[in-house]
Amino acid sequence: MASTIDRLGTDELVNIFEYLPPEDIMRTRLNKKMRDAAKKTFVPMTDFVVDSVIKYDAMAAMTTALPHLQQIGISYLHEEGHKYSDGDDPYERLAANTADLTTHDTQLLSNFKWLRSLDICYRPLNGRFPFLFNFTLLHKLNTSGCCYLNWDLESLAGLPQLKELFCTGNESLTGNINSLRVLKDTLAMVDISDCPHVAGNFMDLADFPSHLKCVDLSCTAVTGDIRDIGKQSFQTLELLLLPSGVYGGTGYEFQRISDAPDVVMAVYSIHKQRPSLLKDWYGKLSKDSPDWYDGEDDEVGVDTVPLYIVFVEAGARIGYRWESANDVPNPCEVNWLDPEPDRDSSGYEEYIEELQELEGEVDIYRGFHQPPTEEQYTRLWAA
Repeated sequence: MASTIDRLGTDELVNIFEYLPPEDIMRTRLNKKMRDAAKKTFVPMTDFVVDSVIKYDAMAAMTTALPHLQQIGISYLHEEGHKYSDGDDPYERLAANTADLTTHDTQLLSNFKWLRSLDICYRPLNGRFPFLFNFTLLHKLNTSGCCYLNWDLESLAGLPQLKELFCTGNESLTGNINSLRVLKDTLAMVDISDCPHVAGNFMDLADFPSHLKCVDLSCTAVTGDIRDIGKQSFQTLELLLLPSGVYGGTGYEFQRISDAPDVVMAVYSIHKQRPSLLKDWYGKLSKDSPDWYDGEDDEVGVDTVPLYIVFVEAGARIGYRWESANDVPNPCEVNWLDPEPDRDSSGYEEYIEELQELEGEVDIYRGFHQPPTEEQYTRLWAA
């Protein structure tokens, strides 16, 4: 076996190494020819997550042994007493609390110039790290859950080939989604949910080309109006999740119960054209509304006031109803937006079955198509 390997040239070894994960390549570098081949190898896209001191040391060795590493993940170091080095402007309390820990140089990552995929998850880094946005070949960046990673969306200009961006739960992320326009020709997936300091108008992404498929902006400070969505907007988008600050966004808060039908119709008109675009939409009455009131929990602690709106379906027929925010929804009657299907249509039996199921869920609010007044509510639950 050894003599067979000895007869192989460097290029042939490179071809073999390109089918191996990085740990296996490191173990097979038995001589200078193998080490030279490893340095030339574009390591295949396989998971290599640095989550221990041993793996950190392996990563350090790879900076020179496998400079063409294409995928890496950075997570918490499992051993107590160890951490990654802080960046600029770190969260001071965390930096002070971890000042005595053994520090491992985060800057080592900058040696992997050929990275295609970088995952930094579960809050391993504290501060600002400009080098993270100098990977010009990067296709995927995931910083989900990194609430102490300090960066701005403008930094994405340093990642000109980025296709997938996942940074949900980045509480220190700032910027305007207009900054994503520098990636207009490459972005396919964007998840900036639960990033409260990200602002802008969601319509700034409306003219992105056909490769943009999914956008999640929920729980951000992004604004806008879904009535601005036209036939040419988000033409090939498969999923659009908008925050409550957008008129018609998910969790949009009505100031009056009487405002609800107009908002619902705006969402419905988009839903009819693009059923998957505003998935899992709901609205609710604002606590600042003069129509809002406190209700009573039932005997098992379930909220009983129907101040949320959701869409429902029976067959292909769409409607909406008011209900409470629980697994036991205490719903009002359905307000149907579509006409009843023809009795001779192929889906009529399915429609009747699902209609009866919806009607069977209505109990105390039977006959109510919107929330009862506080006086009516008190009377119903006193009965």
